[in-house]
Amino acid sequence: MEYMFESGFLGTRAPFFMDFVMIMVALLPLLTLAAISLAKIKSYKLHAFTQTLIFIVSVVVVGYFEYGVRIGGGFDAFMKGSQTSHSYAFWVLIVHIIIAILTMLFWTKTLWMARKSTKEKRLPGGYTLIHRTAGKLTFIGIFLTAFTGIWVYVILFVH
Repeated sequence: MEYMFESGFLGTRAPFFMDFVMIMVALLPLLTLAAISLAKIKSYKLHAFTQTLIFIVSVVVVGYFEYGVRIGGGFDAFMKGSQTSHSYAFWVLIVHIIIAILTMLFWTKTLWMARKSTKEKRLPGGYTLIHRTAGKLTFIGIFLTAFTGIWVYVILFVH
């Protein structure tokens, strides 16, 4: 796992694993939109599959990220070299973590309820409006998670 801490590929001070996670975070809203578009064309099974796959990959990437952060020394270790004040960076990180956790919980619930409603033959159907609303809220959370994640990356490794 030493490769994780070699120089990244985005031309910043970030190690490889951070650059990899950064790309995944930046792609997440786009991938989610692509999966949503499948539902709009009534390809519900493929929509369900891709949403679940994106969720699982996201959980794996978060695990990879958390492992790298812990082994790499945590927030303070990654703050070294940044021109941003520690307290500002810390609060941006806290906001990011809160949004990310709430989004992951809500996304989990949305997938769980969709699976349950599909088995009960309420989706597509009577549950569709609730599911659409939950999906939109989940997407907003995913977008905000990506936005704040990119913000943290810039603070730590660009400035």
